[in-house]
Amino acid sequence: MVREFEPVLPPYRIKVVEPIAFLDAKQRREAIEAAGYNPFNLRADQITIDLLSDSGTGATSDAQEGAAALGDESYAGARSWFRFHDEVTDLTGYPFILPVHQGRAGERVLFGSLLKPGQICLSNTHFDTTHANVELVGAQARDLPCPEAADLDSAEPFKGNIDLAALERALAGPNGGRVGLVLMTITNNGLGAQPVSMANLRATSELCRRHRVPFFLDAARFAENAWLVHTREPEYRDWTPRRIATAAFQYADGCVVSLKKDGLSAVGGFIGLRDRQLHAACEANLIATEGFSTYGGLAGHDLERLARGLREVVDPAYLRARAASTARLARLINEAGVDTVQPAGIHALYLNAGRLLPHLSPERFPGHSLGCQLYLDGGIRCAELGSLYLGTLDDEHRLVTPAPFELVRLAIPRRVYTDTHLEYVAATLADIAKDPERVTGYRIVSAPPLLRHFKVRLEPVSAGT
Repeated sequence: MVREFEPVLPPYRIKVVEPIAFLDAKQRREAIEAAGYNPFNLRADQITIDLLSDSGTGATSDAQEGAAALGDESYAGARSWFRFHDEVTDLTGYPFILPVHQGRAGERVLFGSLLKPGQICLSNTHFDTTHANVELVGAQARDLPCPEAADLDSAEPFKGNIDLAALERALAGPNGGRVGLVLMTITNNGLGAQPVSMANLRATSELCRRHRVPFFLDAARFAENAWLVHTREPEYRDWTPRRIATAAFQYADGCVVSLKKDGLSAVGGFIGLRDRQLHAACEANLIATEGFSTYGGLAGHDLERLARGLREVVDPAYLRARAASTARLARLINEAGVDTVQPAGIHALYLNAGRLLPHLSPERFPGHSLGCQLYLDGGIRCAELGSLYLGTLDDEHRLVTPAPFELVRLAIPRRVYTDTHLEYVAATLADIAKDPERVTGYRIVSAPPLLRHFKVRLEPVSAGT
């Protein structure tokens, strides 16, 4: 078994490089001010280390680019579609596959065909666009995270699980007939990149079948969840990540997947289904809004990259190295005096900004404040998952109900940054931790009613106001 302090070599070497920007402190301050102190509004050429998202930001392999040259751009029935279809079918075991250009497109198509106004969608945790797509069809999104998720510091291995007791009460209770879908996010992106155990998936599947409620996976990080199952769930120590992933898919009635994560591509996704009638409804929606059912908004070269990427992402050597790199970064950050959600996941680390910045109340958005300071001090872009994202605001954009935790997500692109880059991130955080009270709070100037964190604009608040 590999110990954390032993070096784990990535199973690849770098062949093509891209320059990164190094703005000085004055330029960074001007840039974030012009962006309304919202990292989403920054230009990519103003960023030194970009940890805003792991979605579509990874590096492709030479094999993927070679496969892309074979892309068949026929409008219908392209050879590339059949290569992609065969790979996805082999991985998931689902008889019906629909390609989409990204995960949220799949959510829109699936929820529009599966959910009705007034119904309820239960999940371990809906992420932002998933929650929005549920609401856009007139349904209600409700989260049932397991109790262990509330302790950010514990070493519980599967904090991404759904609360089975709460799920059973919801399905058997007076509103059980309104539950139109149970959706399990693997890994649980909204709760610290924590994995879901196979035991929890199996029990959820049994509950849903007993109550005749569709059970689907939001499986954007299916390979990383499989690796964490392999390393943390004793029953699966001798299973390969691919075998674990396939078994996970088999517990569900279908899935929606963004392949911008574990597809190792800049674009793409799919819907996997068992039910022929639901497939027909989704296919009609897809053709009307995304593209024909053998391309779904994707080019042939995209389908080729994805088919290859789905093989590469379940390589144990790749997953071992990626997990080790994230764990090493977590250790460096913790040693610098900044707490993270424990245990470390793979695709991201979540900083406990509320604990680091106790001088900032939730009304001053400490998670967002820490994210802005990381950019101001080091050109590092990341995302807040605290009261700015999850809190309830009044009509004047004042915080009414804070988020349970004030977190900052450092999402780590796949095969992009070396450990030296990540050491720079840890060093920048270490400098902030030496004098955290210099970090200022923020207030909202303007915000849209839905998915506000994407387009909100803020301004700094001086101490004492």
